[in-house]
Amino acid sequence: MPFYLPLIMSDDKKPELPSEDDHHCSARIEKILNHFEEHAFKITAPKDINDRPIYATTLYLATCNNIQMHCGTFTAYVFQDIIHKGYIIALAYGDIFNTKTFYTRVHSSCITSETLGGCDCDCSEQLEGALTLIAQKGVGMLFYLMQEGRGVGYIAKARDRMLVQASNDEISTFEAYHLLGLNRDYRQYRNVPAICKMLGIDPEFILLTNNPNKVKTMRELGVKIQRTETLEFDPGPYNMAYLKSKLEGGHILKKILKTNIPRVRPPQPVIPFKPHAINEAKRFILTASYFLPIKPIDDEIILNDTEFHNFFKKKSIDDLIESANPILLDYKLLRDNRYKIKIHKENFCKFKQEYSNDPLCGLINIPYWFRIYVYFDIVTDEDFVVLTYGDAQPNDIPVVRIQSESLFNRFPLVDTYNRDKYKAAIKEIMNYGVGIILLLYTDGRGAGFGAHAQDIMLTQQGYSANTAESYNFLGINYDLRDYQAAMTILTKHLQHNTVQMVMNSPSSLVKKTAYTQVLNEMDIKVERWIFLEEQSKLKHS
Repeated sequence: MPFYLPLIMSDDKKPELPSEDDHHCSARIEKILNHFEEHAFKITAPKDINDRPIYATTLYLATCNNIQMHCGTFTAYVFQDIIHKGYIIALAYGDIFNTKTFYTRVHSSCITSETLGGCDCDCSEQLEGALTLIAQKGVGMLFYLMQEGRGVGYIAKARDRMLVQASNDEISTFEAYHLLGLNRDYRQYRNVPAICKMLGIDPEFILLTNNPNKVKTMRELGVKIQRTETLEFDPGPYNMAYLKSKLEGGHILKKILKTNIPRVRPPQPVIPFKPHAINEAKRFILTASYFLPIKPIDDEIILNDTEFHNFFKKKSIDDLIESANPILLDYKLLRDNRYKIKIHKENFCKFKQEYSNDPLCGLINIPYWFRIYVYFDIVTDEDFVVLTYGDAQPNDIPVVRIQSESLFNRFPLVDTYNRDKYKAAIKEIMNYGVGIILLLYTDGRGAGFGAHAQDIMLTQQGYSANTAESYNFLGINYDLRDYQAAMTILTKHLQHNTVQMVMNSPSSLVKKTAYTQVLNEMDIKVERWIFLEEQSKLKHS
């Protein structure tokens, strides 16, 4: 039967049915539409580097080959939702095109654990665990969706954390959501079947999830799920409350029921507040603030004077270091009577198994407590995240880092250059005792993750020799980061305008003329430049 396009008529006229004489037109239209459906939604790049097909609400942006992770090499297909503008990364391992059934994880983003190294949830463990399992199975996919905080976005998630911490964990995540006027879950998975269609695959999934509601929603979208497997990890003292909220929300979790680890409270009280525009520039709204426990870097624990003497009042730290199987390697006195202690991780884990009740076992659970401030910019619709550490005194000169976000670096890449820069900045702050990190979400030097992904595709396919050439093809400037906005927010957290600024290298500083220009315009004085590549010998592989 021929395909007919509906006729749009005025209200006072009824559409007329096509006559037999119109069938030749309808057949032509049917042929056009059949050809369109067959070809318009398929991804043909790198065959045609300019193809950007759209199916449903999903726009294809780029294919990035050879994403090397510790567990194996993946191909990243990058998409964007044309309604909410969020990116979707489909990471494929093995031959997904000729395999009918394979392991799959549909994973929602978590900036605090995957970018900032927070340990108050299990998101990064699930992400890395799923990628490892998929690689072990030889073929599979992970769909990474930008759906922070069960789809509410990071601002609402941060306000939830603020309320939960203000209550000393007496209310759950879902109770905080209810108080904030939010539903339990705003996540959607419509991009998953759309991506499968664009890739030309129709698989059955072995879905890695603990969430029965996700399975139900995926099946309602027509996704074929052969079976599910849970993805669970040992709980810790900082994610107990989060995991219990998940359990109460219907997630399949068994390990938390067998765990008696006490919850650990933030170091200071958290007082919830109403969002408000800041005086420095009323385009920025301070929406939330709470404490984030960050995993120690390089097994280095920081203790204050009281904690140090409490831990080692029975056993001398020097004796522990000099023992036959030392659990500690070294220690150092820092500013303000703080101590940095280097743990021998392998020996410490054995010690903990053998002497689980020894107070020294508590050393391994001490995080770096950073205070997070979350801002919303009404001009760009962007979030700005500020992490502060230490109780700054008038004579302190804080260590400051403007850290650019990179979505690919949320994954366990072999090339850890960008992650290492963040970790090195954290170490500089911990050593000094007072510091600030301002996170810019924008990938690709401010051009966005889509531009960054297309840059990778263009260089991999030989269309450009480097990022500068790619950006020329894309029609964008080399650096579009909003340093004016970043420095304006930064000044709100400075007691005075003198800082120690962390940069990658002297050459990167020379390139960032807009960066130094804004520093001068805002009269921010740099007492000391800390160049990471000189101090820690960071190299980009």
